[in-house]
Amino acid sequence: MSGGGRKPLYGWLTSEAISLTGTRISMIALPWLVLTTTGSATKTGLVALAEMLPLVLLKVLGGPVIDRLGARRISISCDVASLFVVGAIPLLYALDLLPFSLFLAFVAMAGALRGPGDAAKQALVPALAAQADVPLERATGLHSTVERTAGMLGAAFAGGLVAVIGPANALVVDATSFGLSALVLAWATTAVVAPALETPPSVEEVAPSNRLETPEVTQGGDHSPYLIQLREGWDYLRSDRVLFGIAVMVALTNLLDMAWASVQVPVWAKDSGGGAGAIGLLFAVFAGASAIGAMCAATWAARLPRYRTYLLAFLICGAPRFVVMALGSPLWAVLSVAVASGFASGFINPVLGAVIYERIPEHLMGRVTSLTTAMCFALMPFGGLLGGLLIAGFGLSTSLVVCGAAYFVVTMFPALDPRWRELDGRPGTPTPGRVPEHAA
Repeated sequence: MSGGGRKPLYGWLTSEAISLTGTRISMIALPWLVLTTTGSATKTGLVALAEMLPLVLLKVLGGPVIDRLGARRISISCDVASLFVVGAIPLLYALDLLPFSLFLAFVAMAGALRGPGDAAKQALVPALAAQADVPLERATGLHSTVERTAGMLGAAFAGGLVAVIGPANALVVDATSFGLSALVLAWATTAVVAPALETPPSVEEVAPSNRLETPEVTQGGDHSPYLIQLREGWDYLRSDRVLFGIAVMVALTNLLDMAWASVQVPVWAKDSGGGAGAIGLLFAVFAGASAIGAMCAATWAARLPRYRTYLLAFLICGAPRFVVMALGSPLWAVLSVAVASGFASGFINPVLGAVIYERIPEHLMGRVTSLTTAMCFALMPFGGLLGGLLIAGFGLSTSLVVCGAAYFVVTMFPALDPRWRELDGRPGTPTPGRVPEHAA
């Protein structure tokens, strides 16, 4: 396909890079604004809770709306609305009209918009990959590269921005990023909904959807009641053992990752004498190596065996980073493990993302991807609490060993379940260990 056919994919990636950088700004600016104005760690914690709860809830509830109205429309609309919601915070703060209760309300609205907005962006992937005529692994690998790079560079930019212009002014930049993200996505994906693409390809030509905004393809399901549509998405997710297993596994690993990143790493840095510099260096090294891994996955993952890649990647990126810190290793050893762990982690999202999109029917894409990502996010608000309780009860080293062991068990369990070998199945190819549907 010509380069013009890849404009929507590259435009979406650019939009995501802008949006993810804005998210990094809010991750630093919002809690810092509360901490510097109130001095309360409790209120600072409430900010994260106020954002995450509606984010997860609206991810769950927004799926049928995405399928009914179109992922492109929902994504752009949520970004435009976020421009005004986030932009209102520094405006009201400057006017001295922002009590803490109203601040929490705006943060909750921002989270409520981000939930379906992020889910809609993810639901675009099969259409964009089909339009660009690239394998799903390449599309998800490119997105993972953008995400990891934004995590490395965006956090550094956000930290400097907040330090130079203050958290309230930094939120103006965050709000602007939403508007710019919506503008880029709207411009880049216009051709995808042109009349020339009104007729979808046959199943033999391409399994995923190649349309972003024509909900008529839902085989009549768009006009059924909302709760029935929501139940259809849940029933499908629950009935697919691999999809459901991926969601549960990622939810548990996200819980452990949050315990590691939000509590265990800072305590390790304090106890080891490395301070904030060690924290920033560790996260930057991990994110940088992960971006390189994701770039390699975008290039080669379509030719790699998914099942073995999944097991090897999690074996390297999971337990070792907990263990090396638990042993009290020097900084150079921790950073060396971070390089290997980060590089391996770059292969995970491209592989699992491709499997998820391939296993979801076109007319259920919005609601099932929303439910899947909501499950993946569901335990993250409790990661810091878990890490804090383990350290308070058993000390840093033991807490790291416990989390590392749990990570190993959760991610290696698929090695004992033959059904997970279906990861290797691709459209039009036999799936190892899976009985063909037409077999007697």
